[in-house]
Amino acid sequence: MRTSRGRFITLEGIEGAGKSTQRDVVREVLIQAGLDPLLTREPGGSEIAERMRALLLDKSNQGMHADAELLLLFAARAEHLHKRILPALEVGQWVLCDRFTDATYAYQGAGRGLDRARIAMLETFVQGSLRPDLTLLFDLAPAAGLARVHSRSDPDRFESEALVFFERVRSDYLRIAHCEPERVRQIDAGRDSMTVAADVRRIVGDYVAALGSS
Repeated sequence: MRTSRGRFITLEGIEGAGKSTQRDVVREVLIQAGLDPLLTREPGGSEIAERMRALLLDKSNQGMHADAELLLLFAARAEHLHKRILPALEVGQWVLCDRFTDATYAYQGAGRGLDRARIAMLETFVQGSLRPDLTLLFDLAPAAGLARVHSRSDPDRFESEALVFFERVRSDYLRIAHCEPERVRQIDAGRDSMTVAADVRRIVGDYVAALGSS
């Protein structure tokens, strides 16, 4: 299956929500539908953007100012968009991205307390009219997510934040889902991965089928 315009699907959620695991499920559904999606992530996704990702996640940069963090994220996003996302969409390829600008509103807006209007200004400047076509929000209680993260690896700069930070992040993700129910599909990520995957298959399968019949 191929449409004239590529579709942009993003996966969102706090640390430990299982986005990476479920991204493979989304990819499987798309491949079964005859698509060959580009898999990518933020921050990062292109050579220069990955270098910026390293700066953002490095725990030795704990003192980074919130404004610098925000600008680095959008600088990486601009590079990522022009090097990978936009070229793929322009030739009709679907793009599947682990996090995008919703994360900036949740982490830097709600988490860091930065003005949403400033984020919106940068969003328009960097992205123009581009927004995700479909977003899967994997919702999980922050305490459960952090427990998963800390049991599997040494936490990075974001993963080292306090529980209250992630509670603010989660709250804003839920706000976004409430405001944009047509785009954002909320999924309970506190269940076992097989049950979550079943929801993912249904949501993405229905989305692809609806496009095919339109």
